[in-house]
Amino acid sequence: MTRSTEAAGLKQFLDPARWKVLVDYVRPAQHQRGELLISQGDHDRKLYFVESGDLKVDMHSDKGIVHLAVLGPGTVVGEGSFFSRAVRIATVSAYSDCKVWTLTPADFDDLSRHHPQVALALAMALGAVLANRMLDLSKRSAVT
Repeated sequence: MTRSTEAAGLKQFLDPARWKVLVDYVRPAQHQRGELLISQGDHDRKLYFVESGDLKVDMHSDKGIVHLAVLGPGTVVGEGSFFSRAVRIATVSAYSDCKVWTLTPADFDDLSRHHPQVALALAMALGAVLANRMLDLSKRSAVT
Protein backbone atom coordinates (compact mmCIF):
# COMPACT_ATOMS: atom_id res chain seq x y z
CA MET A 1 0.00 0.00 0.00
CA THR A 2 2.78 2.43 0.86
CA ARG A 3 4.48 1.92 -2.54
CA SER A 4 1.42 2.90 -4.56
CA THR A 5 1.76 5.60 -7.18
CA GLU A 6 -1.97 5.78 -7.84
CA ALA A 7 -3.31 9.33 -7.55
CA ALA A 8 -6.32 8.29 -5.47
CA GLY A 9 -4.19 5.99 -3.33
CA LEU A 10 -3.87 6.32 0.41
CA LYS A 11 -0.07 6.59 0.47
CA GLN A 12 -0.16 10.36 0.35
CA PHE A 13 -2.45 10.54 3.40
CA LEU A 14 -1.25 7.83 5.80
CA ASP A 15 2.35 7.54 6.94
CA PRO A 16 4.02 4.15 7.68
CA ALA A 17 3.58 4.54 11.46
CA ARG A 18 -0.19 4.82 11.03
CA TRP A 19 -0.27 1.82 8.69
CA LYS A 20 1.51 -0.20 11.41
CA VAL A 21 -1.32 0.59 13.81
CA LEU A 22 -4.04 0.04 11.20
CA VAL A 23 -2.77 -3.44 10.31
CA ASP A 24 -4.05 -4.72 13.67
CA TYR A 25 -7.61 -3.74 12.70
CA VAL A 26 -7.82 -5.09 9.13
CA ARG A 27 -8.03 -8.65 7.87
CA PRO A 28 -6.20 -9.93 4.80
CA ALA A 29 -7.97 -11.96 2.12
CA GLN A 30 -6.95 -13.46 -1.20
CA HIS A 31 -9.47 -13.25 -4.03
CA GLN A 32 -9.36 -15.13 -7.32
CA ARG A 33 -10.10 -13.45 -10.66
CA GLY A 34 -13.88 -13.05 -11.02
CA GLU A 35 -14.64 -13.39 -7.31
CA LEU A 36 -17.24 -10.95 -6.00
CA LEU A 37 -16.31 -8.60 -3.14
CA ILE A 38 -19.21 -6.13 -3.23
CA SER A 39 -22.64 -6.71 -4.71
CA GLN A 40 -24.73 -3.77 -5.92
CA GLY A 41 -27.74 -3.30 -3.64
CA ASP A 42 -26.17 -4.93 -0.56
CA HIS A 43 -26.20 -3.19 2.81
CA ASP A 44 -22.65 -4.25 3.63
CA ARG A 45 -20.35 -1.46 4.90
CA LYS A 46 -16.94 -3.12 4.70
CA LEU A 47 -14.01 -1.15 3.37
CA TYR A 48 -11.40 -2.85 1.17
CA PHE A 49 -7.77 -1.77 0.78
CA VAL A 50 -6.11 -3.21 -2.34
CA GLU A 51 -2.59 -4.51 -1.74
CA SER A 52 -2.05 -6.36 -5.00
CA GLY A 53 -3.99 -7.14 -8.15
CA ASP A 54 -6.89 -5.19 -9.61
CA LEU A 55 -10.57 -4.80 -8.82
CA LYS A 56 -13.25 -4.08 -11.41
CA VAL A 57 -16.16 -1.77 -10.59
CA ASP A 58 -19.40 -2.24 -12.55
CA MET A 59 -22.91 -0.87 -12.24
CA HIS A 60 -25.97 -2.78 -13.34
CA SER A 61 -28.60 -0.59 -14.95
CA ASP A 62 -31.77 -1.13 -16.97
CA LYS A 63 -29.58 -0.81 -20.09
CA GLY A 64 -27.10 -3.47 -19.00
CA ILE A 65 -23.77 -3.48 -17.22
CA VAL A 66 -21.76 -0.25 -17.18
CA HIS A 67 -18.04 -0.64 -16.57
CA LEU A 68 -16.92 2.16 -14.23
CA ALA A 69 -13.31 1.56 -13.22
CA VAL A 70 -10.40 -0.77 -12.61
CA LEU A 71 -8.72 0.00 -9.30
CA GLY A 72 -5.23 -1.20 -8.49
CA PRO A 73 -2.84 -1.54 -5.57
CA GLY A 74 -2.77 1.23 -3.02
CA THR A 75 -6.38 2.28 -3.38
CA VAL A 76 -9.59 1.58 -1.53
CA VAL A 77 -13.16 0.57 -2.39
CA GLY A 78 -16.32 0.67 -0.36
CA GLU A 79 -15.88 4.20 0.99
CA GLY A 80 -19.33 5.42 -0.10
CA SER A 81 -21.34 2.91 1.93
CA PHE A 82 -18.79 2.93 4.74
CA PHE A 83 -19.58 6.59 5.39
CA SER A 84 -23.21 6.85 4.27
CA ARG A 85 -24.67 3.51 5.39
CA ALA A 86 -26.46 3.50 2.03
CA VAL A 87 -26.78 0.40 -0.12
CA ARG A 88 -23.92 -0.43 -2.45
CA ILE A 89 -24.32 1.40 -5.74
CA ALA A 90 -21.91 -0.78 -7.71
CA THR A 91 -20.55 -4.30 -7.93
CA VAL A 92 -16.85 -4.90 -7.28
CA SER A 93 -15.10 -8.08 -8.35
CA ALA A 94 -11.53 -9.26 -8.66
CA TYR A 95 -10.28 -8.32 -12.13
CA SER A 96 -7.16 -10.38 -11.43
CA ASP A 97 -6.02 -12.49 -8.52
CA CYS A 98 -5.59 -10.00 -5.70
CA LYS A 99 -4.94 -9.45 -2.04
CA VAL A 100 -7.12 -7.02 -0.13
CA TRP A 101 -7.38 -5.98 3.49
CA THR A 102 -10.87 -5.59 4.96
CA LEU A 103 -11.94 -3.10 7.60
CA THR A 104 -15.39 -3.51 9.15
CA PRO A 105 -17.30 -0.70 10.85
CA ALA A 106 -16.87 -2.53 14.19
CA ASP A 107 -13.11 -2.67 13.67
CA PHE A 108 -13.09 1.03 12.82
CA ASP A 109 -14.98 1.73 16.06
CA ASP A 110 -12.31 -0.22 17.98
CA LEU A 111 -9.58 1.69 16.16
CA SER A 112 -11.33 4.95 17.07
CA ARG A 113 -11.41 4.05 20.76
CA HIS A 114 -7.82 2.80 21.00
CA HIS A 115 -6.05 5.02 18.44
CA PRO A 116 -8.22 8.08 17.76
CA GLN A 117 -5.50 9.96 15.87
CA VAL A 118 -5.03 7.05 13.45
CA ALA A 119 -8.80 6.72 13.00
CA LEU A 120 -9.05 10.44 12.28
CA ALA A 121 -6.18 10.24 9.78
CA LEU A 122 -7.88 7.31 8.06
CA ALA A 123 -11.23 9.13 7.94
CA MET A 124 -9.53 12.17 6.43
CA ALA A 125 -7.70 9.97 3.89
CA LEU A 126 -10.95 8.27 2.90
CA GLY A 127 -12.64 11.66 2.65
CA ALA A 128 -9.86 12.82 0.33
CA VAL A 129 -10.23 9.72 -1.84
CA LEU A 130 -13.99 10.25 -1.97
CA ALA A 131 -13.55 13.93 -2.87
CA ASN A 132 -11.00 13.11 -5.60
CA ARG A 133 -13.37 10.58 -7.10
CA MET A 134 -16.30 12.99 -6.98
CA LEU A 135 -14.25 15.76 -8.62
CA ASP A 136 -13.02 13.48 -11.40
CA LEU A 137 -16.07 13.00 -13.65
CA SER A 138 -14.66 9.76 -15.06
CA LYS A 139 -14.52 8.24 -11.56
CA ARG A 140 -17.57 9.88 -9.98
CA SER A 141 -19.78 6.83 -10.32
CA ALA A 142 -17.01 4.52 -9.06
CA VAL A 143 -17.77 5.53 -5.49
CA THR A 144 -18.84 2.28 -3.88
